[in-house]
Amino acid sequence: MFRPKLFDTLKNYSRQQFIRDSLSGLIVGIVALPLAIAFAIASGVSPEKGLVTAVIAGFIISALGGSRVQIGGPTGAFIVIVYGIVAQYGINGLIIATFIAGVMLIIMGVARLGMAIKFIPYPLIVGFTSGIALIIFSSQVKDFLGLNMGAVPADFSDKWIEYAKHLKTINWNALILASLTLLTVFLWPKLTHKIPGSLIAIILTTLAVQWFHLPVETIGSRFGKISSSFPHPTIPDLSMTTIRHLIQPAFTIALLGGIESLLSAVVADGMIGGNHRSNMELVAQGAANIFSSIFGGIPATGAIARTATNIKNGGRTPVSGMMHALTLLLIMIFFGRWVAWIPMATLAAILVYVAYNMSEWESFVSIAKGPKTDLPVLLTTFLLTILVDLTFAIEIGMLIAAFLFIRNMIKFSGVTALTKELDEDRNSNDSDTLEDYAIPNNVEVFEITGPLFFGAAYKFKDAIRIIEKPPKVLIIRMRQVPIIDATGIKVIREVYKESKHRGTKLVLSEVNNAQVMEELRTSRLLFAIGKANVTKTLQDALNRSNDIIEDAKIHKVSQVQ
Repeated sequence: MFRPKLFDTLKNYSRQQFIRDSLSGLIVGIVALPLAIAFAIASGVSPEKGLVTAVIAGFIISALGGSRVQIGGPTGAFIVIVYGIVAQYGINGLIIATFIAGVMLIIMGVARLGMAIKFIPYPLIVGFTSGIALIIFSSQVKDFLGLNMGAVPADFSDKWIEYAKHLKTINWNALILASLTLLTVFLWPKLTHKIPGSLIAIILTTLAVQWFHLPVETIGSRFGKISSSFPHPTIPDLSMTTIRHLIQPAFTIALLGGIESLLSAVVADGMIGGNHRSNMELVAQGAANIFSSIFGGIPATGAIARTATNIKNGGRTPVSGMMHALTLLLIMIFFGRWVAWIPMATLAAILVYVAYNMSEWESFVSIAKGPKTDLPVLLTTFLLTILVDLTFAIEIGMLIAAFLFIRNMIKFSGVTALTKELDEDRNSNDSDTLEDYAIPNNVEVFEITGPLFFGAAYKFKDAIRIIEKPPKVLIIRMRQVPIIDATGIKVIREVYKESKHRGTKLVLSEVNNAQVMEELRTSRLLFAIGKANVTKTLQDALNRSNDIIEDAKIHKVSQVQ
């Protein structure tokens, strides 16, 4: 469970696979270059921090990860979170939050929560992913249009108000460059997938700006000289006060990083027919974020698009991900100074393309047209991500999803008083109907269907109240009860006490589920009711009812004599 996939893949590693992994790593490194720079700038940090993150975190995620082909680094999903942290706590706050998030991810992995994260509802994931995509798009309008305005407001609605106020200041050179970039990244894949369209767009637009001296903003004009040297490691200064302030944003980074990395690993498994180790993947993600923060980087996770690119180009072991990181390191050292020439409008267009791919609009529309219970989760998460923040959106989305799930389970749970006629209507396809049994007088049969938990327990209590005349024996048929919780146990205990008070014997029939039987045993309810009154079949319950009635008659006769 905690063994990196790298160790397994190196056992029978061949020279041919090394060549394929190396070529794939080279291609993915080139693909990752513009994305790492763009994600860093959009997050409110300098471009070299994106490259440092892609190198450090990318290498560690591949070396220690639980997936054979996962490619790690900065991703678009983190832009909103990182930008907010930097705006509120500064770069040092981001570094500390990333470090804490790394520790959290390792704890999640050691606690074996890898499988639990997979249980997050799909509509919730699409909701916050689409919300993040819209926020990314909104944050790039200024550079895409080359608007002459101050800092872009953090609030979603304020952004668009300011854009509308400064719409007259459009820089047409920037707009043309952005449009050409967008056209290139959309159309280039029709020619080849070997070289990314984003890289071609960067080269062409950068050359155009330099040759024609176009008056547009570049990375250099905004950030100054770009360092091509690798930063020295520094351990963040962690104090209890700082940790208390940054624990929530750190948790958001850890949660989103865990979700996205495992989603990427699952997609990769489907493409190569593999099986990743989710807990080892979380540990690797944690280590990657810790070391990324030590070198001044930003949060990192598994990147679905880059992972897919790795697979399509022949990468089949973690070596390809490690080669991708080394490729970026060499580019950073030898060509880093040229990054300053890249136009901001070009990066804005690349991020608009990223936002389009992230939006999952087809999935959004499909879910919206699907089951009605999914729509509230989708829309609530989407709107809260845009208007409030991602953490709050996920929390409320999970609450709504849980509430709707409970409501659906309640619909499938029921308690019915059975007669021969009613049983024929309810169980026309059931080979085991009450027609097959002789029901003694003074015996009532109730059947519980579905889980007997806190949401459905009230149905059981209400159904029992319809009994007008107390029977000698009350049989509760539990053949279709897959699970019972503390509330269900409490309700059955109350029915038992009420039946005892009214002179009615309680018999439980067909308690076939091991979990249900164990709960009855540990709660001592099995002892109270009596093992003889908990039967395996309905016929045994009816036989037991006859015995109880006969014993009562004998006892009554003896009292009269």
